[in-house]
Amino acid sequence: MRFEILGPTKVRAEDGREVALGGPRVRALLVLLALQAGRIVPAEQLVDDLYGTRPPEGISNALQSQVSRLRRALGKDLVEFHPAGYRLAADPSQVDAHRFEKLAADGRQALGAGDARSAAAVLREALDLWRGAPLSDAPLAEAAATRLEELRLAAVEDRIQADLALGRHRDLVAELRQLISAHPLRERLRAQLMRALYGSGRQAEALTAYEEGRRILDEELGVEPGAEMTAAHLAVLRADPALGGAAEGVTRLGLRSQLTSFIGRADDLERLGGLLDSARLVTLIGPGGAGKTRLATEAAERIPGDVCFVELAPVADATDLARAVLAALGIRDAPVAGPGRPAPAPRERLVAALADRKLLLVLDNCEHLVAAAAELADELLAACPALRVLATSREALAITGESLVPVPPLRLPPPGVPDPLDYPAVRLFADRAAAVRQDFALEGADLELIVGICRALDGLPLAIELAAARLRTLTLADVAERLGDRFRLLTRGSRTALPRHQTLRAVVDWSWDLLDAGEQRLARRLTVFVGGGRVDAAELVSGGGPGTEDVLTSLAEKSLVELVDGRFRMLETIRAYGAERLAEADEVDATLAAHAAYYLELATEADARLRTRDQLPWLTRLDEESDDLHAAIRWAAEAGQIELALRLISRMACYWWMRGHRVVSAQLANLVLGKTGEPPPDGLEEEYATCVLTALADGRATADLARRRELLADRVKEFQLPFRVEFLTMLMPLFTGPPAGYRPADVAPPPGVELSPWTRALTWLGTAFVHHAYDQLDEAAERFERALADFTAIGERWGRMLALGGLQDLRFELRDYPGAIALADQAMALSQELGASADAAENLCRRTDSVLCLGDLDAAEAGYLRAAEQARRIGAPDTLAWAHLGQGEVAARRGRPEAARAYLEQALSECPDGWYAVVDTRTRILLALGRLDLAAGDADAAWRRFATALGEAQRTFKQLSRPAIDGLAATAESRGDGETAKLLRTLTPLEALDLVESRSATGQ
Repeated sequence: MRFEILGPTKVRAEDGREVALGGPRVRALLVLLALQAGRIVPAEQLVDDLYGTRPPEGISNALQSQVSRLRRALGKDLVEFHPAGYRLAADPSQVDAHRFEKLAADGRQALGAGDARSAAAVLREALDLWRGAPLSDAPLAEAAATRLEELRLAAVEDRIQADLALGRHRDLVAELRQLISAHPLRERLRAQLMRALYGSGRQAEALTAYEEGRRILDEELGVEPGAEMTAAHLAVLRADPALGGAAEGVTRLGLRSQLTSFIGRADDLERLGGLLDSARLVTLIGPGGAGKTRLATEAAERIPGDVCFVELAPVADATDLARAVLAALGIRDAPVAGPGRPAPAPRERLVAALADRKLLLVLDNCEHLVAAAAELADELLAACPALRVLATSREALAITGESLVPVPPLRLPPPGVPDPLDYPAVRLFADRAAAVRQDFALEGADLELIVGICRALDGLPLAIELAAARLRTLTLADVAERLGDRFRLLTRGSRTALPRHQTLRAVVDWSWDLLDAGEQRLARRLTVFVGGGRVDAAELVSGGGPGTEDVLTSLAEKSLVELVDGRFRMLETIRAYGAERLAEADEVDATLAAHAAYYLELATEADARLRTRDQLPWLTRLDEESDDLHAAIRWAAEAGQIELALRLISRMACYWWMRGHRVVSAQLANLVLGKTGEPPPDGLEEEYATCVLTALADGRATADLARRRELLADRVKEFQLPFRVEFLTMLMPLFTGPPAGYRPADVAPPPGVELSPWTRALTWLGTAFVHHAYDQLDEAAERFERALADFTAIGERWGRMLALGGLQDLRFELRDYPGAIALADQAMALSQELGASADAAENLCRRTDSVLCLGDLDAAEAGYLRAAEQARRIGAPDTLAWAHLGQGEVAARRGRPEAARAYLEQALSECPDGWYAVVDTRTRILLALGRLDLAAGDADAAWRRFATALGEAQRTFKQLSRPAIDGLAATAESRGDGETAKLLRTLTPLEALDLVESRSATGQ
């Protein structure tokens, strides 16, 4: 048996069944015996702890009576009589209090041995045994209860110490504040809070926590802080690295691991770290190639807390700046909006995502977008008080409050210095030279040459590294001679007076002249790639054939490109230089055409694989290639290659939808439509339809797009399964909804038509949703199951997730909430596997709806709060509205109508219009508001809400009609109109809608 006394007393048999114990005296007796399991407890002690100082007459008989009752409950063998007292014949490990003490001791021992991970796990296991106040059924055993409470608190402190050692600083702050509120005089907790705050990047708050603790100790006890608090205080003041830095789970977006050592910027790094502690905007300024990006990266790596590194070099247009930051933050899903309700602009989404987030945002390479970067930084810093910005640029952003950190070239040795290697420019060259030549060795004459090279390059790190890379094929003397000829300008005056590109051009000119004709041809043609690519892409686009890989390797060896895991990447400076050479060779159009053709072939192959068991690797592949795919679409549109552009859009639609890239997809589709006349090109009707529907993804329907959508809606009946553009099977009903007057039987899979496995599965899914909308739950369940089986058979996770979501909705309507939760958990697991953040937030809302209906208000509130946070981060207003709807329903159940109304009104304002697929959320919000109006006695408002909900439901999700009719009937009863209430309950939804509309027309 298992004995539980850390909370209400329980005994469980081996099969987990709870054993009935009887009254409070029996429970108290069991607690006293369990505390000393396996040992004899004297009868006198039992009497004292059961009855106190005034035991009843005949106490011996009374005690024996309680023992007899306990023996009947547990069995005679477990409760033994001895001349000296009684014994619970059980091993201490069977009692949760003893198991807790053993685990707590093991955890503390592991912590002392430096095994924080094991300690944290063991201590959590120990603390999980607690279910409430210990020994609560034995109120007179105060000493034992107090001792256990003290052990529990010590175990909590040990567990927190283990978590601190594991770097979980951010997760501990709230818990520690709560513990300190309950135990204000415990110095260990106060010291741990200081460490957690410091490790979260909140040094000032850590020092404030110390001062608050010191004041309380002085006022309450008249003593100074002890050794542990004092040590933590000193460590915070000294920024002791032992306190910990970035916590486990802290977001580090865009920071790339460096492959080379960081040389020569220790002082700059220290100064920058100090400024980032006190200033909210710091800008690194200096000439091109001075190492601003590397310094910013190193500083960001050392900063505790969340960091997002945004590379702005690929951003050509200032209007794309905010979108680049959103992409770096991982906010890909676009809000959905309808006519008259435009989706928020990228800057608005960015402000919303960062409003309450403590984050260091690194904006790298602002010089070509300096005005736009200044405006964006100013707006974000004004609206987001916890945000800090670190920028790199050739010039200052010129914003009030900006702290400037000049990044000069590396220090050069003055003439005649005895040891040039003490200077960072020389050390950098030597380090990079040793990396490319195993036999590189420094000698007196070589040192003089290196100093001369570094001086000729003015100590610019980029130029030094490129020069050192030439040692693969040249001697030091050759390098020094070439630099002397090529970089005369770099030795004259201040480089800051010269444009950045001239300094870098000198380096690239010199490198370019070292290439043979084949290398130059490949290098200039590679510049059409935006995000780099694979070797096969380089072969096809360059026209170089099978030998391209060897030439590409040669370019990598000469530092013109990087080759990592089979992909090449060209530095932006080299790419810009090569693009000029491409134009000079009159090869731009031909190379871009080859580039677009390659990516059409890739997109076509990927599109077919996205709806198979190969889904995950192809999603990853398209993630890698998305920048170039988008560039190919833009070029095709601008070049008038409309057929190519439409084909690219249609092949990318499935990927965009699964990943949630709705903003960029809508922009590209609108760009293509702007170049496309009407009617669409012959034979491309489906590609054109896909382009129109994709353009609607962000809800910004221009007059031209609205007209195209109307024309498309008129032609929907002309589209018949199977579609050549397979993903159109999903897009068409999602945007347009079913045709007017349709019936569930109308959308059954057409007989005699050969469908692909995915289209067949999707068709079953579509029919399931239609039956569900008509409240035909049995038919819907059958089709959801068939869709799930078909998607499972082909290994398609996204379709499985949709089918599971549909089945979960059915379980929810049938009030099988545990079953609904189980299905929602499966769908959530798939969305996480797919990296579908929008679907994950939606599935969380689905799951939490069932949790709410089971009555667990705390868990429901936490679930909706988490879903709202996720939806807000990714900019998904439809899911945010759903989460706020749930929070409103929780508040209503807690008896807080004003809070509930605020949540629901907010949800209604967020709920986007215009898409068939989001109408049910709006209808549910109207129903909830109607119930609040009715409870508040506002029958007129309630009637309007329920009437509107009934109209919405009848046009879309008919299963919501009955709750609306019930609301109308209840409203009529509240008015004293029992006749109308009775009539409403006998009408069909359509009849009820006619009645409501007729009364609205007559003003009733």
